[in-house]
Amino acid sequence: MVKLTREAVVAEALDLLDEVGLDAVSTRRLAKRLGVEQPSLYWHFRKKEELLGAMAEVAMAPHAAVPLPQPPDDWRTWFLENSRSFRRTLLLRRDGARLHAGVSPAGADLERLGHKMEFLLVSGVPERDAQMAMLAASRFTVGSVLEEQAETALGDSAERAGDIPPIEHESAFEEGLALIVDGLARRVGELS
Repeated sequence: MVKLTREAVVAEALDLLDEVGLDAVSTRRLAKRLGVEQPSLYWHFRKKEELLGAMAEVAMAPHAAVPLPQPPDDWRTWFLENSRSFRRTLLLRRDGARLHAGVSPAGADLERLGHKMEFLLVSGVPERDAQMAMLAASRFTVGSVLEEQAETALGDSAERAGDIPPIEHESAFEEGLALIVDGLARRVGELS
């Protein structure tokens, strides 16, 4: 019998997520896929919330692997690409935005966030503005992806009221993101 590792549990849980969606992910279903009894999972994760947190961390690995900004980099260019990378990563997994929502950064993610904040400060962005811009961009990105994934899940059954045209999600995201960056640039005094 193969030893069940934490990494194997998370990998299988993410595969299950992609197949059935977040609402249908259960420890019972996961144990069955792994060919173990449900209590075996508790060796690695005491609660389902711990498993979901580990899944979210692994799901965000592509974004976490992006090189951190360095002082010669333009903060606006970096800010835009950082948000785009975050969006792309959330879209890699079914219900990626829902999985990530509410997860607080810890460990290496917290260190990366600290580095990003320090970069913005060195680039001349006031601390409070940098904090609020990072928070606004993060929540805007999660919300945008959440709406996009919900619409995708509904597929053709989604009804639009009246004359509301369909949303082209990527261009809507880009326009909203530009508003955040332009607003921050105004606060920094780079735009009049």
